[in-house]
Amino acid sequence: MNQVEPWVVLSFSSIIFMIGFTGILIRKNILVILMCIELMLNAVNLTFVTYSTLLQDMAGQMSVFFIITVAAAESAVGLALVIAMFRTLRSVSTEEIQLLRE
Repeated sequence: MNQVEPWVVLSFSSIIFMIGFTGILIRKNILVILMCIELMLNAVNLTFVTYSTLLQDMAGQMSVFFIITVAAAESAVGLALVIAMFRTLRSVSTEEIQLLRE
């Protein structure tokens, strides 16, 4: 089986990370921001797995396991907060969160 070059995978991972980071900076919808955070976490996971394969060490893959676990908990808590905010404000825009401070 042909193996993909590590620089290709790392370049792809960095592109995915930058798409997620740009989405966080540009978007105003909390659900989209949460998806962008998940995209960034998956890019980091891909990097960990690539380096783990290159170095023949399982530590990177073990880190990925824990990152996926934390990401699942983060998305569950984030979705619960979005639902609570939508019930209060009838919107999921980040601009509406500023109204909760007053």
